[in-house]
This record gives sequence, structure tokens and C-alpha cells, in this order.
Amino acid sequence: MTPELQRMDWMPSPPLAPIDSPLDLDHLSRMTLGDTELEQEVLAMFAEQAVRLVAAMAALPAEAGALAHKLKGSARGIGAFAVADAAASLETAVRTGHGQPHAFAALKEAVTEARAAIEAILKP
Repeated sequence: MTPELQRMDWMPSPPLAPIDSPLDLDHLSRMTLGDTELEQEVLAMFAEQAVRLVAAMAALPAEAGALAHKLKGSARGIGAFAVADAAASLETAVRTGHGQPHAFAALKEAVTEARAAIEAILKP
């Protein structure tokens, strides 16, 4: 006996690579349960926190690793995965004592891109 084949409608496949954007808005929506007002509040808080933390890390103080860790967690929460990855790299650089200036520069760039995306979203 041959099993019957059923016709299936075509469905688009998800992209093979993530969309090149500083924010994963689908992730943000899941984390805020689709509440757009909450999304905007969380994005505004992240943008302010990121500025404060980057400023505090500018001289690469002893607590730079802990500050990078804090920023990494916040970034993951809103879907700013490039910021989270850059913060993780700085965290590693601080721990190993290698490449701290380069890792900090990459983090600053990622934060700048994420903040620009946030500003575009929050613009009335």
C-alpha cells in the first residue's frame, strides 16, 4: 500500500541569516508580550542606561567587566544582540587583559547603532 500524498500549500522559509538590524523587534515584542507602550518604555530605558554604562566604562576602570556584563543582559532583553555580543567581548577582554581598547570601541559602535534604531522607533 502506498500512502496518499497530500498537497501542501507553499510557505516562505525564514531567512537563513538574521536580518541585519541593530534590534530584533520580534524578540522585543515577545519579551514585552506585544505591548507597544511597554516596548517604547523599555527601549527608552535601555538607551539611557547604555549611555551611562558606556560613559562609566570609558576609562576602562576595574569594574568595566561588571558594567559590560550588566549592559549585556539589558541588551539581550530588548533584542540588541550586537550590543550584547560586543559587551561580552569586552567582558572577556577585561578578564583576560587583552584587547580592551578594541573591544570597548566595538561596544561603543554597537551602542551607537542600537541607539539610532531606538531613536527612529521612538520618534513621534
